Amino acid sequence: MADSFVGLLGFVLALALIAFGVPVALSLGFVGLAGYAFLNGVPSALFIIGSGPFEAIFPYSLSVIPLFLMMGVFSSRCGLSKDLFQAANALVGRFRGGLAMATICACAGFGAICGSSLATVATIGHVALPEMRRAGYDDRLSSASIAAGGTLGVMIPPSILLIIYGLLTEQSIGKLFSAAIIPGLLATGLYAACVAISVRLNPKLVGEVPSASESSCWKSLRKAWPVALMFAVVIGGIQAGIFSPTEAAAVGAAGAVLLALGKGSLDRLSLVSAMRETVQLTGMIFFIIIGAALFNFFIETTGMPQYLIATVEESGLPAFSVLLVIILFYLVLGCFMDSMSMIMLTIPFVFPLVSALGFDPIWFGILVVTVAELGLITPPVGMNLFVMQGVARDLNSVTVMRGIVPFILADAVRLVLLIFVPALTLYLPSLL
Repeated sequence: MADSFVGLLGFVLALALIAFGVPVALSLGFVGLAGYAFLNGVPSALFIIGSGPFEAIFPYSLSVIPLFLMMGVFSSRCGLSKDLFQAANALVGRFRGGLAMATICACAGFGAICGSSLATVATIGHVALPEMRRAGYDDRLSSASIAAGGTLGVMIPPSILLIIYGLLTEQSIGKLFSAAIIPGLLATGLYAACVAISVRLNPKLVGEVPSASESSCWKSLRKAWPVALMFAVVIGGIQAGIFSPTEAAAVGAAGAVLLALGKGSLDRLSLVSAMRETVQLTGMIFFIIIGAALFNFFIETTGMPQYLIATVEESGLPAFSVLLVIILFYLVLGCFMDSMSMIMLTIPFVFPLVSALGFDPIWFGILVVTVAELGLITPPVGMNLFVMQGVARDLNSVTVMRGIVPFILADAVRLVLLIFVPALTLYLPSLL
């Protein structure tokens, strides 16, 4: 049996285990070790067990993950989500559908300090959904705007998914962050336009437009200055070369702790709870990284990436056609897997193929994260849709799925623009 065929079987088995609910880390680790033992013998596999997990989480660059997670956890604990929503509502709330637009803007702002899509949906959802219901918004629009807006948490830097991609492919995290800024803003604008078009076609989706005094608007806007400051210091510091990504993450984490202390929202119990949450999230991600590392040992041993490259070269297909097939593969996979699982499972053999075809790795990384975003809101396993139902237990899954369709179309438009206009992604990194 050819080693490359064993690699393909291993990929299918790992995919099946994940589909049946086996944790991602265990699925990747088990298949990786079993496949490696089959090809190289049990003693070699035992050696990998002893050295692989340490080597996977030893690199200094991985310290950026717990620090950015800490920044997001402490930011959410000090009420920034509510301040962001009120500030966004002060800007766009006077428009028809303004609360939904404000929700999307608040998700973008919170994503800039959180880096997690699921956390963004859960945090902003608890603030925005009651407000939209009080204003008479249809649950289809309100729930879908939160679920779709939450996807911005994995695109707008600092993004945990971009960090994982950068570490797996040895790409500059600073360049990935800068490359994500314009696509993130584009996504925010397209989502807001989606809301505007939806309420124009169906005015019954929203209630009366609330009025607000100019003084209250300015007061709400002033509350959001910490988010703008943290984003400017963290991301601006990376782009200006003042900080490395790890140093910027440390500065952001320290800033979030000081902000929580300054707002009086951090007592001993909340401090312990926030640190526990940070440790749990870090442990979960590092456990997945260990499983992915063991799986990578197996994939590299099978020579599957080289086999794919040779097969594509022999097929004579144009490079762009192969890229479209890869994007379609990710779109289908995203309907059944969460974004981190998808990245961890596929990058070991997809990235060498993309590199061999001559595509820019930074541009491809943004495309992959964009498709992962789309998977977060695509039925049947759109993770954000399930989180939204967790936020409001009375929400019907059909209601959320019906409301999300226009936002999926908006994401499709963004994906097409990013594929055919690479400058949207590569302009800012070119300035570094």
